[in-house]
Amino acid sequence: MCVNPTRIGFTLQTIQKYFRVDRREICFLRYIFEAYDGIAVMTTIDPQAGFVRLHIAQGCEEDVMLIIQDLKENIMIEPLETGKIQKGDL
Repeated sequence: MCVNPTRIGFTLQTIQKYFRVDRREICFLRYIFEAYDGIAVMTTIDPQAGFVRLHIAQGCEEDVMLIIQDLKENIMIEPLETGKIQKGDL
């Protein structure tokens, strides 16, 4: 499990990853990451298209990807390249 750097006095730097999810599952996905206190924060970029951005705490990338892999069994989640998102969405 990753270490939450904000709890031990470090400045938090994040890695941004983009995904397209079933838009009906955006709220569920947000709650999942909120439950994993501090490993990632989700921002909805385009709710109609299901585009979301995860701000992942450094050192937590592997944990986040494991969560994503597990969730893929039940909901549609696919990684996006930033070039597939309109610049105005970011």
